[in-house]
Amino acid sequence: MDPNCIIWAPFLLLHLGGPDTITAYSLEDNELWLRHLLSLISQSIGAVIVVYGSWNGTKLNYVTIPVMVAGIIKYGERTCSLWLGSSEKFRKSILPPPDPGPNYAKFMDDCTAKRDEGYIVELKVESSTVLLDQPQGEIVNDSVPDAALIHNGFYFLEIFECLFADLILGFQDHRDSQKLFQKMEWNDAFQVVAVELGLMYDKLYTKAVVTYSRKGIFLKIVSFFCTLSAFIAFFCLVEEAYYQSITVVLFAVAIFLEIYAAIVLLSSPWTMHWLSKHKNQRVDLLLSCFKECYEHSHAKRWSNLMSQLNLFSFCLKGEPTKRIKIWNFQFMYKLFKKFYHQKPENVPDELKKLIFIQLLEKSRNAKDMKECKILCGRRGDWVLDGWKCDSIKWSTTELEFDESLLLWHIATDLCYHSDEDCAELRSYRLSKMLSDYMLYLLIKCPFMLPTGIGQIRFEDTCAEVSQLLQERKHISQIKQVCQVIDRVSVDEKFLPSVVKGDRSKSVLFDAHRLAKSLDSLGPHPSWSKEEKWEVISDVWVEMLCHAASQCRGFQHAKQLSRGGELLTHVWFLMAHLGITEQFQISQGHARAKLILT
Repeated sequence: MDPNCIIWAPFLLLHLGGPDTITAYSLEDNELWLRHLLSLISQSIGAVIVVYGSWNGTKLNYVTIPVMVAGIIKYGERTCSLWLGSSEKFRKSILPPPDPGPNYAKFMDDCTAKRDEGYIVELKVESSTVLLDQPQGEIVNDSVPDAALIHNGFYFLEIFECLFADLILGFQDHRDSQKLFQKMEWNDAFQVVAVELGLMYDKLYTKAVVTYSRKGIFLKIVSFFCTLSAFIAFFCLVEEAYYQSITVVLFAVAIFLEIYAAIVLLSSPWTMHWLSKHKNQRVDLLLSCFKECYEHSHAKRWSNLMSQLNLFSFCLKGEPTKRIKIWNFQFMYKLFKKFYHQKPENVPDELKKLIFIQLLEKSRNAKDMKECKILCGRRGDWVLDGWKCDSIKWSTTELEFDESLLLWHIATDLCYHSDEDCAELRSYRLSKMLSDYMLYLLIKCPFMLPTGIGQIRFEDTCAEVSQLLQERKHISQIKQVCQVIDRVSVDEKFLPSVVKGDRSKSVLFDAHRLAKSLDSLGPHPSWSKEEKWEVISDVWVEMLCHAASQCRGFQHAKQLSRGGELLTHVWFLMAHLGITEQFQISQGHARAKLILT
């Protein structure tokens, strides 16, 4: 047997531990922590048996010991991280300790005793509600980059992480956050939310919870020096006859991963948060070494992308060809098909500002649970009420959400290509982006939207578009498709939904009717295109917010592993602004006292 085999077994453990930056590729991986625990035990026993059975007292034998220690630590870290990220453990870690409340039995005994003594006993309830002006804690070291931002992120995540476990907020936390975020600028609010979601990703998909603790740091130091000492000992003490390319590569990769893990650890928001609370020479030295690493690695806190999918573009492009030989591999064809029709776009700052302005206005009306439910249920009708566009409210309130979304998507496209002279308008551009993003969610991420038959409606509508274009083979642009549809007259006496009945779920010409209505709407005769596009963009923002509020926290957490969704950021921002149904109705901070007279 090759003598190097004795060291390969411990290396298997070391590399099964994986990098610190990722332990799970999806939330479902965390649920398999028990399988990894059994694998850790069996692999460790197997490695010990291999080393013990091959032991002959050579220097190579002794090199295997620190490698095995490092391997058990790293694989143990991964298993523990998976366990902490599992739904049951994560939920338990968020729940507060059991609180029996004031001793009612003792209270009543005191009350009875005082009555027996002849006192007139009355009950007085005092409120102990205190509104915070700013997050608790103190930033000592201002030289830490983004110190206030990171501090706020940690503070608010501790409050709002319960939403990812489908738990509810405390009444006081809900009110405190609402007041604080109402005072923020739009960019600060989105940045705090981005920091929180980044930290949430670390908790669910990396070794952060294990690593950023005293025990974790101690184990990280032990693992690093075990790997480093084994590396030095192998090349300094072991004879060259034992050098093999496989062993050298295993050592090189292990050392590289340890150094990379150390750099990531020292330049992470978790470390910067700790440094912001301390100020001395050692802290300043550490900060000077890794400040640039942090600024470079966290210039973008999430993908900042919103995928775009357009119905007319989908119809024109059709299915990707299978003629290329590589597509014979079915899984590769499916993967290519998934991304064939969609394209990513950067989320513009002006869109974030538009979203925040509307949410801020709603936040000021979110005073109780009843009002919050009403605001979360709005999906365009609140905007139409404000603009006095009652004649098209049917497109929001009388239809299922997926039907309304598809209807407005097509209507937006028809208006977009007929109003090309409005290209300079902010609302014109943002409406198009939101329209294509919402269709992407409907088709590619239907689990994030309210339940419905969106896929069926989409396919039936595509079929009707294709039928319309069958005799027009020369059409290759979306604008031409819109012109063809625009030539079809729609009579209010013969509505498309009535003519078609239940046979087809297509909404093509209902959308055409909506687009025509948008041109002639308005509270006054001089209805301008600018006002028209403001209505359309505001309706899309409200639809986005409605979809965000209806999606479960578990689904939002799943999307964090894919770079994050704008929908998730909007959902979390809504919660911070108090626009959520997930909070306690009663305050629960009152204290009862006996008044004796």
